[in-house]
Amino acid sequence: MDQRPTRADVVDSVLAALADPTRRQLLDLLAAQGQATATTLADGLPVSRQAVVKHLAVLDAAGLVDSMKVGREVRYAVCPEALDTTARWMAALAADWDRRLAKIKRAAEAAEQETQ
Repeated sequence: MDQRPTRADVVDSVLAALADPTRRQLLDLLAAQGQATATTLADGLPVSRQAVVKHLAVLDAAGLVDSMKVGREVRYAVCPEALDTTARWMAALAADWDRRLAKIKRAAEAAEQETQ
């Protein structure tokens, strides 16, 4: 039976993948270029091609990039679904905190008015 990852699983893997600055740079490069090989990406970074391949594997496992074989090359492209899921989670979290802070503000203002 195929078990799909939960939203929490997706968010956890995306945040773990994005914790590394080199991986964030790789996503930026891929977003700018559309598609690229590990060799092309390594040209723009101060790391080896092998390191780029390892970082791309982490991004792929997190669902942030897709890889496709074109002839003898493997080309990578950004896959936005996992990032969109994480952005929606972050927006919901921010909205929840905004509601909590607004409630605290109202309570503080009410308490201040009672003391006046």
